Amino acid sequence: MLDKVDFKKSLDAYRARRGVFRIVDVPAMRYLMIDGAGDPNSSSEFAAAIETLYPVAYTLKFASRRELGRDYVVPPLEGLWWADDMSAFTGARDKGRWRWTLMLMVPEWLDESMTTAAVDEVRSKKPAPRLDELRVGELAEGLCVQTLHHGSFDDEGPVLAEMHETFIPDNGLRMSGHHHEIYFSDFRKVAPDRLRTLLRQPVQRD
Repeated sequence: MLDKVDFKKSLDAYRARRGVFRIVDVPAMRYLMIDGAGDPNSSSEFAAAIETLYPVAYTLKFASRRELGRDYVVPPLEGLWWADDMSAFTGARDKGRWRWTLMLMVPEWLDESMTTAAVDEVRSKKPAPRLDELRVGELAEGLCVQTLHHGSFDDEGPVLAEMHETFIPDNGLRMSGHHHEIYFSDFRKVAPDRLRTLLRQPVQRD
């Protein structure tokens, strides 16, 4: 039986504790990505992005096991979040003005040809709704601050305020890049008060 890699356990960048802000150096990683905008609770674009990312990710996983003898757990869904006017994100939380990129990490041993083949295989079976918009991109965040949030997404505000307004400046850092969330729970199936979400903010030293 093949050993199955679980990146939530093996990658230091996926480690966080509730109530603890941690400074971590995140390596560059490749992702399946789809961009969008609007309230994730009501946006058809958002749901369609998820419905597109997972078929490609699982096709890649099966190809890795079949062709390379390397098996792994499909990594957790991730999202980059921002707004043209960030007060709509951090202040009023006007979700209709939010912009986002949904992502699933691609293991480093899978090359471009395998990703292309996975997309073609999904297209040949039952085309996913946003397959033509899917791209593979690298994200190099470097120095970041992160913590683990338990509970509803709408309850993240106080945690983010403490991260942004206290911990980051008190440690001689300033924010850079987009707010990043990693979903250790499937928010389509898990009750809001039981969600586990890694909250990450890229930073630079002053």
